[in-house]
Amino acid sequence: MPVIHLIAPSGYCVKQEAAHRGVERLVSAGHEVENQAVIPRRFQRFAGDDNARLSDLSEIAQLSESTDIVLAVRGGYGMTRLLESVDYDAIARRLEQAPLAICGHSDFTVFQLALLARHPQAITFSGPMLAGNFGADDLNTFTWHHFWQALQEPEFTLQWVSDNTPFEASGTLWGGNLSMITSLVGSPWLPNIEGGILVLEDVNEHPFRVERMLMQLLRAGILNKQQAIILGSFNGTTLNTYDDGYNFDVMCDFLRSKLTVPLVTGLNFGHEARTVTLPLGASARLSHQGDMAMLTLSDHPVLRR
Repeated sequence: MPVIHLIAPSGYCVKQEAAHRGVERLVSAGHEVENQAVIPRRFQRFAGDDNARLSDLSEIAQLSESTDIVLAVRGGYGMTRLLESVDYDAIARRLEQAPLAICGHSDFTVFQLALLARHPQAITFSGPMLAGNFGADDLNTFTWHHFWQALQEPEFTLQWVSDNTPFEASGTLWGGNLSMITSLVGSPWLPNIEGGILVLEDVNEHPFRVERMLMQLLRAGILNKQQAIILGSFNGTTLNTYDDGYNFDVMCDFLRSKLTVPLVTGLNFGHEARTVTLPLGASARLSHQGDMAMLTLSDHPVLRR
């Protein structure tokens, strides 16, 4: 069974009970979970001081081939502080030596994209984390299934209901958390991907804030040089009377009027109990027929059987 190595490069894990519950679930499923000492580690609001959290990332390059998965404990904030100090070359070399699935989302997005910017073949997985997902009160079977599907199947297909005109597109899949991606605009840590399929998600961001960030990506020339844009989950906000009918769907219609590429919504991806796992940097084929979208992923590393 896979060996899982924990890292905590971002925020302190407030939900300690959830994190330990996640470990128990993974162990009960037959997995070995290494480096549990990072779970209670704390410095101010972070999961350790900058040196400790950077050490987590440095250790990835030194992991033996018996380690299969690197799993982030949680997101929050902190990874941005470390970007200039990460040895991306060493981590990329480790990924070339043997399959290693590096998985996380939210704040972890900036590490995943910085690595991809320097090493386009260094594929990581945007998906569940220890505390919020595997340690949830009730483990979501959809999330569990799609996590192992992405890590074990060299090609897999996701289908979901979405409203759009028919089209087909293909390219490199990339993206993750919208706030984190927007924070990288103008920096060397954002991959310069043309003709890709960009997938985005966020949490606790009102539709007008989502629109503002998407307009920033549009004006930076990023959105319209993709083949297509996929929006995952954008939950955690409450509309009020001031919005006067302005909601997420209205925001999407406005964005479509500015785009020259298709925009697809409805994918279960992001800060929610029910989420797919996506290999960032993999080859992707996206199509839309009727009321169904279909995304096929391939050319990503898979765990040894």
